[in-house]
Amino acid sequence: MSYSQAAYPLIDLALARRLERVEASANAAFVAARARLQPESGAAWIEVAGAYAMFDGVGSPLTQTFGLGLFAKAGEAEFQALEAFFQQRGAGVDHEISPLAAPALLPHLNGRGYQPIEFSSVMFRPVTGALSTVPVSGGLRVRRIEADEADLWARVAAEGWSTESPELMDFMLEMGKISARAEGASAFLVELDGHPVGAGGLNVRDGVALLAGASTIAAARRRGAQRALLQARLRFAAERGCDLMMIVAQPGSASQRNAERQGFRVAYTRTKWQLRPADARREH
Repeated sequence: MSYSQAAYPLIDLALARRLERVEASANAAFVAARARLQPESGAAWIEVAGAYAMFDGVGSPLTQTFGLGLFAKAGEAEFQALEAFFQQRGAGVDHEISPLAAPALLPHLNGRGYQPIEFSSVMFRPVTGALSTVPVSGGLRVRRIEADEADLWARVAAEGWSTESPELMDFMLEMGKISARAEGASAFLVELDGHPVGAGGLNVRDGVALLAGASTIAAARRRGAQRALLQARLRFAAERGCDLMMIVAQPGSASQRNAERQGFRVAYTRTKWQLRPADARREH
């Protein structure tokens, strides 16, 4: 079955809820893992009006909400509760908002002093119709990590990401060690002739498999590691009854183009809204 023949669901509220919930759940599981491994971090998450609000530390990219306005009405009381959750911990207030969220959110966002700061492409594709179209190069093997290989997975993942952003090596290493230990996370290693050269993660909820954290070390690139990793995760998702896979990428990025080559389509462009500091709001 080709990509064009596979069954792509229509873009509607039901699909947006599925996509946003699997990402929110994966982030909440990460925060819970940090709280368990590093209790001094104060990591925590709550649910307000169906939205998941995560605190993973001041400045962490995971410190934000997902799903606001998708599952239940969010009015003044809900906004106040969410803002208090972050502000009491000294963090800024960020909301990842799907364009399929209730239109009534916009007056609240504008009236309370939020501004858009970031866009992301939420992409999806059917699990079916890809296994026979993703070739795997010789010498490559993909496997799930063993219980004692979380640190190894984190090192390989961080090394792959550090080529583009060497200053993020320590940050990615720490994030990887926690991610591999989060409940419900499945971590995969790609080996070339027996040596680990790539890593990737997967989270599953409600029939949707979220791809995350894929990277390949510089010396092993252009050998098919990412194709092999995608194939293995597609098979893993299919075995667990998933009908969809999703990935989030920066609009127009190489990651988005690579995902499109593998049959992913943009479901919608999501906007991150950030609450401006009180001083900036008073000036307006």
